[in-house]
Amino acid sequence: MILVNTPTVAGKEIKEVLGLVRGNTVHSKHLGKDIGAGLKTLIGGEIKAYTEMLTNARDDATSRMIEEAEKLGANAVVNIRYTTSQTMAGAAEILAYGTAVKLS
Repeated sequence: MILVNTPTVAGKEIKEVLGLVRGNTVHSKHLGKDIGAGLKTLIGGEIKAYTEMLTNARDDATSRMIEEAEKLGANAVVNIRYTTSQTMAGAAEILAYGTAVKLS
């Protein structure tokens, strides 16, 4: 599966547009890591527990988007975008979306 954040793939022609595909997930950290993250905000620096959480969430959302594209018979997803929102304290939703296409 070819994944790009551009409307086209260099050297390839879009033969068929199959439609919008998306994948999402909501992730949170357990209370212990949340307390540690809160303390980290007092001294500054990267909050590695949340970086890891969001990386895993993006990977999950991307995988789910790819699964949708495969069900449509796509061999690529173009114009991929990611968005995030806080659903509750300590929990974030990641949404990955793009256009499933067949390339020649």
